[in-house]
Amino acid sequence: MKTFLISRTDAIGDVVLTLPVAGWLKQLFPGCRVVLLGRTYTEAVAEACPWVDAFLNLDELLRLVPGEQVATLQAQQVDVILHVFPNKAVARLAKQAKIPVRIGTRNRIFHWFTCNRLVALSRRHSPLHEAQLNLELLRPLGHFEALTLPEVAALTQLQPSAALPRPLASLLAARQPGQLNVVLHPRSRGSAREWGLPHFGALARLLHQAGHRVFVTGTAAEGEELHEWLSEYKAFITAEFTGQLSLPELLAFIGATDGLVAGSTGPLHLAAALGRHALGLYPPIKPMHPGRWAPLGPHAEYLVFDKPDCQDCRAQPAACTCIKALEPLQALARIQTWQPLSVPLPTRPD
Repeated sequence: MKTFLISRTDAIGDVVLTLPVAGWLKQLFPGCRVVLLGRTYTEAVAEACPWVDAFLNLDELLRLVPGEQVATLQAQQVDVILHVFPNKAVARLAKQAKIPVRIGTRNRIFHWFTCNRLVALSRRHSPLHEAQLNLELLRPLGHFEALTLPEVAALTQLQPSAALPRPLASLLAARQPGQLNVVLHPRSRGSAREWGLPHFGALARLLHQAGHRVFVTGTAAEGEELHEWLSEYKAFITAEFTGQLSLPELLAFIGATDGLVAGSTGPLHLAAALGRHALGLYPPIKPMHPGRWAPLGPHAEYLVFDKPDCQDCRAQPAACTCIKALEPLQALARIQTWQPLSVPLPTRPD
């Protein structure tokens, strides 16, 4: 087996937590080629992963006529496809392309007709972390052994593929000794329970008062939502970059800061995989709790409200009180233990 295709066609954070599959394949099959099949917006993650040799864009693939779709897959000369994220169209294409080994989960009916290796895997009720669950798909390859979470975390690595624009590098380098460059990513685009803008605003103020520097990131749409909040707390924010950075630039920017605070979002998992301090904010409710979705990295950590699975929050997600029970002072106390991180990254002019 020389070429493995990992199909993970969902969000950025999910793709980051699939990187250990690529890293473990490299160790199990030295010299193998690993291709990631994903969406356009996750291509930069694949480019930044040292374990991924190539990226296959699903959005571009699906725009081809059916015969060209099959031919494109066949051109990759794939020996094994791992359907880490079930996708019916991808499963059908893999079978039509006659990929020799096609691995999927037993609990997807379409996998019974499109895959020739099935794994019994129930994510919702498993005690394992998402990254460990992804590795379960390797069982049919015959070289599987369970990895501890620290071992899996060591395989979650990213290295920015784009250089940081010089003005941003200069801005980050302007910190004083002992100062931290801290990124706040207040919104989650529905991927996590919201800590709330008042809490993020209070944390920005506390960080500013403690002598640290605060940067805010988000999408362009989130920037519109945050307009009034940014105006209210602008005295405590060094700079905001909502809607201004491409994903490669965001990777380079986060990789040049000391750390990031967010809910269980893509940027949180990016920061952790980049080796930055990453503080995640989580509710105790399953399956959203940190036992399943905690960030993985050498400086990754999280805060979670000390309460059993909250049925009230399950009934009214928008009114989740468990996530808001985490106080900004708790987050500040964690951040105050961080050490400034050196980042010898190349920059580009302009």
